[in-house]
Order: sequence, then C-alpha cells, then structure tokens
Amino acid sequence: MSAAEAPVTESGEPARGPVRPGGLLDVLGVASVVLDTDGRIVLWSPQAEELFGYTAQEALGEFAARLMVHERHIQLVGRLFADVMRTGQSWAGGFPIRHKDGSTRLVEFRNMRLLDDRGDVYALGLAADQSTVRRLEQDVALSERMVRQSPIGYAVLDNDLRFVSVNPALERLSGVPAAEHVGGRLPEVLPLMNADAWETAARRVLDTGEPLIADTLVGRTPADPDEDHTWSHSLYRLEDAGGNVLGVAVSLHDITEQHRASVEAEAARRRLAVVADASARIGTTLELERTACELAEVAVPELADVAAVDLLDAVVEGRPSTLGPSESAVIRALALRPTEGTEAVRAADPPGRIARYAPDRLVTECVRTGETVLVPQVKDEDLPRIARSPEAAVLLGRAGLHSYLAVPLIARGVVLGALDLKRTRNPAPFDEDDVLLARELAARAAVQIDNARWYQNARNTALTLQRSLLPSHPPVTTGLEVASRYQPAGATSEVGGDWFDVIPLEGGKTALVVGDVMGSGISAAATMGRLRTATLTLAALDLDPARLLEHLDKTTSALDHSIATCVYAVHDPHLRQCRIANAGHLPPARVRPGRPPELLGLPTGVPLGVGGVEFSTVTVDFAPGDELVFYTDGLVETRRHSLDERLDFLLSLLDDPARPLEEVCDLLLRTLHHPDNHDDVALLIARAQELD
Repeated sequence: MSAAEAPVTESGEPARGPVRPGGLLDVLGVASVVLDTDGRIVLWSPQAEELFGYTAQEALGEFAARLMVHERHIQLVGRLFADVMRTGQSWAGGFPIRHKDGSTRLVEFRNMRLLDDRGDVYALGLAADQSTVRRLEQDVALSERMVRQSPIGYAVLDNDLRFVSVNPALERLSGVPAAEHVGGRLPEVLPLMNADAWETAARRVLDTGEPLIADTLVGRTPADPDEDHTWSHSLYRLEDAGGNVLGVAVSLHDITEQHRASVEAEAARRRLAVVADASARIGTTLELERTACELAEVAVPELADVAAVDLLDAVVEGRPSTLGPSESAVIRALALRPTEGTEAVRAADPPGRIARYAPDRLVTECVRTGETVLVPQVKDEDLPRIARSPEAAVLLGRAGLHSYLAVPLIARGVVLGALDLKRTRNPAPFDEDDVLLARELAARAAVQIDNARWYQNARNTALTLQRSLLPSHPPVTTGLEVASRYQPAGATSEVGGDWFDVIPLEGGKTALVVGDVMGSGISAAATMGRLRTATLTLAALDLDPARLLEHLDKTTSALDHSIATCVYAVHDPHLRQCRIANAGHLPPARVRPGRPPELLGLPTGVPLGVGGVEFSTVTVDFAPGDELVFYTDGLVETRRHSLDERLDFLLSLLDDPARPLEEVCDLLLRTLHHPDNHDDVALLIARAQELD
C-alpha cells in the first residue's frame, strides 16, 4: 500500500486504529511539565529536558520557579501560578526562562489546571521555544498572504484528489466559487477540462513524490465557456515533517495569450522558412517550366496539399492579355504538385494542357482582376466554379476539397497567371496568414517566371535571327563618356562576328559589352546577331555579369556548336565601380590619371559555347576620369609579334588620359591595326564622369 492510501474496512469506511502522527509538534518541540499545588515538578517530558537543559532526575521534586525563573520574576510567576490553580482559567504568553547553562531564553507557555480522578489539582505547562513558534507563525502568515493575493491559482487536494482549499485567483480562473470546489474532484467541478489525464498525473505525483512542473492543460471553464484556454500547471506532493502524505498542491497559471503568441510566432517562423526556401529554390534557371515547378514544389506540403501553376496562354506566347467580364481565360498549365496519386490531382489540368475557363470560374476571376480569391470553407455549390469541368468537380468532391485559394502571379504590372492552391488532407482552412504567405511566394516567383518567359522569348528570337546590325552611335548614358569603332576585315567578302554594345540599365547603370564570334562569313555574323540580341535581353534583367555569361553560354551552345569570346561589364556611377566577367576574351585596359595604364587581372574564363565551366565576376574601382578600353583580338594580333609585345604597345599608346576619346579610337586603329590583318575589329572606350 502506498503512503498516499488510507486503510479502509470492508464497508469502505476509514479504519480505526493508530496512524502516523503529524510532525508539527515535533517541529515545535513542545515540552510538557506537570506541577503539584506547591509548584513542585512531578512530571518532566524529554522535550522539557531539551528545552530547559535539566534531566528528569534533576528536575523532579524541585520548585519549578526556583529552577527555571530568575529571582526577580519569582513573585510574578507565583501570582500567575496561583491564579491558574485558584480560578481554573488558563494562562498563555511568552516568558523568559533560565536555562541550565545560565542563559536566558524566551519560551511560549500554555498553562492550565488539571484534576485527577481523586480530585487532586495539578498544573500543566506546555512550553516551546518562542523563536521557533514565531518562525512558524511567520511562515504560515507569509504563505497564507502570498497564496491569497497571488495572481496564480493555488489549490490543495487530499489523498483522494478532492479539493480541500482554493485561493481567490483559482476561483477567478475557474469561475467556480471556493465552496463549490471543496470536497469535489476536478471532473466534477470542471467537466470541460481534460480531467482524466490531469487526475492520472496527480495520482502519479501523489504515489511517487516526483513533482510535475509547468505542464500544459487545455480546456474550458465556466469563467469563459466559449473559448479554449491554456494553463501552465504544476503538481507537488505535500508531506509533513514526519513524512506523512497530506495530499497534492496545485498551481495554475493562465498562459492563453502567451501560448497563442508562441503558436503565432512558430507559424511566422515556418512562413519565413518557406519564404527563405522559395528564395533559394525558385529561379535557379531561366527555364519557364522548371521555374513554375519550383514554385509548386515550395507550396506543397507547407502551404497546400495540391498546387498548380497556370499561365495565360497569350502571356506565354509573348502577347498582351486583358480579359473582359464576359471573356473566358485561355490558360496553359505549367506545373502541378504532387504529380499523381490523388483524385484532387486527377481533377487538375496536367502540365502542358491548354484549357479554356469560363468567365464564372474562380481562376478566371483571379487573372482577370489581379486579386486573390479565397474560399475558406468550400461547399458543394463552390466546386463547379473551382473545377475545370463537371467531371473534375466530382473528383474534387470525392477528394475532400474543403478550402481553396488562388493568388495572381503579377510581374512588372502584368498578370501572368495564377498560383492555384487546394487543401484536402490538411484540416485547417486557409486563413489570412496563408494568404500573406501565398502572396509572398507568388510575388517572388512571378518575377522569376517573367524573367524566364522573357528569356525564352529572347532565345526563340535569337534562334531565328539571321543578323543583327551593330549600333551606329552609342547611346547617352549616366556617368559615362563613350566612343567606339568597328573596322571590317580586310577581305570584304568575309563578314566577321565582332560586336560591341553600350546598354543603359535601371538605376543609372550601364552595361559595356565586347565580343568576338570565332569564324567568319554569314554564319559568324548571324551568330553574332543572335548573341547580341540575347545579351540585350538578358542585360535588361539586371543579372550579375557572371550569371549573364552563364546564360549566354547556354545560348551559344545551342547555336550550331558556335564558339565566342566576350567581356561583359556593368558600370555603377554611384558606387564608382565596374563589375566585370570574362569569357575567354582579351583583358580590358584601365587608364587612371597619375598612374601607368594597366591590363585588368581578370579570370580569363572559357569561351562561350564550351559549357560546364563557371564564370567569375570581379569588381574594380572606376572613378571619374578613369578609362576602360575594350577591344577584340583583331586590334592587337599579328603574325610577326607576340601577343605580350602587342599588348605592351597598346598600353604605351594610352599615355594621355586627357586625350579626347574619339582621338584615342582613331590613334589605336591607325597605329595597331595592320592592313594585312584579315580579322575585323571592335573597339569600345568608356570614361567615367562626375554625376551632375
């Protein structure tokens, strides 16, 4: 039998008989002394020996006052003793006594008259050390005051887990008066709580003595019967000084708001994780279908059970698309996750299919208005407006579709399509937090999808483009003065593939490009035109130079195994820097006032079209007055001189940073380009200027 179990009879009544005593008297060390009518000690307890210092042999028969009281207090003690013996009224109070060791101690007394069966009168004195009594009184007062005034609910339960007492805070938390708690068990007092599990835990604490600290309890009380609350509760076994089990102490603190905040914080953390995942996973390539698949993969299962990415077919084809209120939407399915396994998946359009959605369909409303469409609780009458066909509506109903969300994909002010989300297994409906997350994913992905769409269109255009003409005059750009030259090859029947470009970018930046397609003739010129067009399109996406060369490398690889060199730089006048990447091209020269001209130490890289090798971007200072000289190999290569000699010669001609750029172009062409060199030349010089 555990210490918490009281012995009972067969009838269930508490058993009569000796039980372990409480320990409070032991803590107090109450001494018992019996005096006869003369004030002599006739009984002396062991506690008296400890309190006063005299053994029973030393005390018995002695006058108590002379033994324990100072001479100056003897008359007072005598009067008090006489009053108790004469009147029979008890006396209580604190009094200084003299210990055997000569010290004086304050002792709390309770004195009363006794009668035996023969009518003889005695005096009983109960005594305890006053400091011990005061300490216990203070502990009790402090505990009682703290429990009553604490905002935390406290209760004491007996060994049958019935309420013995509760504090005012627990009354407020539960909405049940203290009197209705006393004698009842938790399932009886608060039936809407998870009482069975709680009582199991309380019984375990009672049996083992191991406390339960800050466990969570969820339920409803009469104080707020319409809302679930969350409590942090702790259970402790109560024992007296002798180890007797008295019951269980309970503390209860309402943490509903903190719990909700924690849940919301965790949800926010998950949303941030999804957004971070999306940033890393969406847009790894400029392939339209792949980018759409990456968006669908991020959305499942964190946000939805089924996700589809659909684009307006006209947008995919590069045409503008606006829908009137009565127009259907022609939509091309690009991605679907998961790809198989459920009726909800079979109800969706497979990737690559082009479907016409009637004006009343919710996805049509989404792409027409550019607004989010949310159906938190899907009803049977909603299914026909969600599904692409009556058959698909039946499948969605069987799949258990209960919540639907469509978010427009908008990039650069154009509605591209929609992210279509469905929940069938996740029991929670889409809420406003889900809408915010879906919008964030859609906004990030739409830009990547639009980039991929434009890149795909540019690539398709490049594949059909036969030739692109070089610019006749470089455009006016922010913070740059530019001059350029193009010198055809000596053999006029052979058209080369050298090109250059000056491309204004957003934010006042400028892209500077010089490239050289290996080979000659119409094929080289056509390849040059295609690469130039692709470069113009990619530059508009404001890609990192190395990243741009990677995409240009893929384009080159697809152009009949063509090979080309290229150097691509982006000038930022606000940072006074250039970011440069090189694909197997000769290094640009930099000219700075007060310093000797130099060739930039760029990683050479491999030519475009080789594939499989990454490019690197290098950032160089480019302050006002500095010049960058870009050129193709036709300017410096000859059959009679080494390349190092010719590059040194080039630097020697750049000895005057103040010379007009047009003169520099003419000087370089006139001095360096040999008439017998049958290669064409592209030359581009840029000088940084102060911003207005």
